[in-house]
Amino acid sequence: MIDLYTASTPNGWKASIALEELALPYEVHPISLSKNEQKEEWFLKICPNGRIPAIVDRDADNFAVFESGAILIYLAEKTGRLMPTDAKGRSLVIQWLMFQMGGIGPMMGQANVFFRYFPEKIQAAIDRYQNETKRLFTVLDGRLKEHEYLAGDYSIADIANWSWVRTHKWSGVEIDDLPHLSRWVEAIAARPAAQKGIAIPVDLKTLQEGDGQGAKKFAEEALKMVQR
Repeated sequence: MIDLYTASTPNGWKASIALEELALPYEVHPISLSKNEQKEEWFLKICPNGRIPAIVDRDADNFAVFESGAILIYLAEKTGRLMPTDAKGRSLVIQWLMFQMGGIGPMMGQANVFFRYFPEKIQAAIDRYQNETKRLFTVLDGRLKEHEYLAGDYSIADIANWSWVRTHKWSGVEIDDLPHLSRWVEAIAARPAAQKGIAIPVDLKTLQEGDGQGAKKFAEEALKMVQR
């Protein structure tokens, strides 16, 4: 049994989607970011960085894993699925996983901060992060032009990147002109495990819709979190 400590964010969805794809039994423990639960002493013992998601593997002497990319690798290696075991295949998956961890996630995260959350709109910062996000999306589109998935078969690399790319409207970046990326986004969105994973711990549709009162309230709460 896996204990999953998470919230409804792209990083949180990586873990829940992977657990659903792998059909591993798990128990969800929602973490309220607005209440700063991720900084409480008990959680810091699981995740010293005070971020979600984190897991505890009860079947492995309560082994704790933090950092979403590390969680994906751990679950893939635990089950022998969603990542090849040969050196080249494994490396290819990890390369595209690191692409998300070092590029897609940070750039979209900063785009969200300046485009959605900060009341002061600093256009130079918005342009910087939206343009870099679009550049990274173009890299993905080029890869997907020749490949159905990022690293051969469907893998944790796809889960990680899709969890962020699917929220592109929230970052203010369109993908209509990137047909291969759009095809890939839609294909993964049709997977039952992905549909279940993004509804954990709650179904948060504001990141898809990007407007309305729900989105405004979410942005206001997010601003409080990023200022801590």
